[in-house]
Amino acid sequence: MDLDVFVSAHRAEWDRLDALLRRQRRLTGAEADELVALYQRTATHLSLIQSSAPDPQLSGRLSQLVARARSAVTGTRRASWRDVTGFLAYGFPAAVYRSRHWWVPTALLSIVVGALLGWWIGTHPDVQSSIAAPSELRQLTRPGGEYETYYSSHPAAAFAAQVWTNNAQAAAMCLVLGVFLGLPVLWILFLNMLNLGVGLGLMSSAGRLDTFLGLLLPHGLLELTAVFVAAGTGLRLGWTVVDPGPRTRRTALAEEGRAAIGMAIGLALVLFVSGVIEAFVTPSGLPTWARITIGIAAELLFLAYVYVLGGRAARAGDTGDLGAPERSATVPTAA
Repeated sequence: MDLDVFVSAHRAEWDRLDALLRRQRRLTGAEADELVALYQRTATHLSLIQSSAPDPQLSGRLSQLVARARSAVTGTRRASWRDVTGFLAYGFPAAVYRSRHWWVPTALLSIVVGALLGWWIGTHPDVQSSIAAPSELRQLTRPGGEYETYYSSHPAAAFAAQVWTNNAQAAAMCLVLGVFLGLPVLWILFLNMLNLGVGLGLMSSAGRLDTFLGLLLPHGLLELTAVFVAAGTGLRLGWTVVDPGPRTRRTALAEEGRAAIGMAIGLALVLFVSGVIEAFVTPSGLPTWARITIGIAAELLFLAYVYVLGGRAARAGDTGDLGAPERSATVPTAA
């Protein structure tokens, strides 16, 4: 594209659109129709320039012009409780459902890695001795030791807030850092599975694996699922950088990135629930079977939420991205 020729051919349309937007009086019917037509044309021009002949100064000017025109055409829109309920009922579960081909394999492989690390640590005393001194390991794994008292070492409300903050940060890092080809996500996953494997290995070597699982499963099922969803979505975002499909790389990253940000908000709510379970149920005096049953019920409810509500919303076309009026106009691309 010859940018100078393109600008010369369409400058008058852009100037006319700018003039209509600056009008102080109410537009006539004909002027309103003209504004809509010029807005659509200018949005197409902006997409063409961004994809064929990117020019920062011109793109910035047209982006501002298109944004002002969109506001004039659609009106100022304020978020409402309907948006929140719509996001929770359709957008978030649809986004999680759409990324299931990424986070389900991520979960399975991560669990296998965690189990193998646990077996390796539990069956190799030399590895255990490299983790801590024998006296420190006994302090960790003995009845009433640090692995058990960890969950009741702080007031429940403060502990829930701390757990929620830490887990939400880890999930957000997986989602945001996925754009770097997913490599930081793999490292975060490995650290989580290493931490899990250390607990499994040390407690199994002390003959107290049942106690460890009784403390882990009530909150860990939902907590790890949320981390796996975040990691799988981050890996998907990284793959989008490599293969954006029929979309331009910029458009693909914008769409997947917006959906990922929405998922960060939704996963924060999921992790809040797991944090409450970890603070109030895991260290409670309930029988082990009752605590584990609560954890399994929370996990099944989340999976039903994703696969029933999310599957229905995804099949209806919801992607977890912004609605069409809020998205930037793009040029159609051939599949």
